[in-house]
Amino acid sequence: MTEAASRRTRLSAVLAILVGGALGIIGSTQTWLEATIDDGSQVPVAVPGADALAVLAPLSLAALALALALTIVGRVLRYAFAVIAVALGAGLGWGAFRIASQRPVDAVSGPVTDATGLSGEQGIAGIVSGITATPWPWVTVAASLLIVLGGGVALATAHRWSTAGRKYRTDRAAGPRDSIDSWDDLSRGEDPTT
Repeated sequence: MTEAASRRTRLSAVLAILVGGALGIIGSTQTWLEATIDDGSQVPVAVPGADALAVLAPLSLAALALALALTIVGRVLRYAFAVIAVALGAGLGWGAFRIASQRPVDAVSGPVTDATGLSGEQGIAGIVSGITATPWPWVTVAASLLIVLGGGVALATAHRWSTAGRKYRTDRAAGPRDSIDSWDDLSRGEDPTT
């Protein structure tokens, strides 16, 4: 694989994880479910993604951070982060799929409790007559697939990625030093003449 192809593969993996994480963050603020309550009101209770799936925002933020970290870490951490991305995406996808396909009562319990004052799964199940889903849980399933795909690509190709630039290295390579190296030494409070 050429250097350019390696960079494109790396960029594709990182972008897939970034886009998946960003869609998850956006989805956490959108209405995922609407619960109809048997209390005489005609207005359904809107349930945002963060209430329907409590781990949505934290896992999405973790995906964003992980994607950015993939751009600078060494080979060993690339593999570790790729595995974490696959696991993170799979967990996020499973949770979003469960809500999209089953529309469980526990996903609407927080907002329904806020609207009615009733708590407990049985109490809420007794007053909720219907739950409808918006497209956002399915969008999040697609976003989680992007995270899994990006993690899979990173896992399969991380050994071909070039190492991070000089500014991220902590080892001092032997060899000729230029004026930038001397300025970097001075910035760290070291004497470049020793």
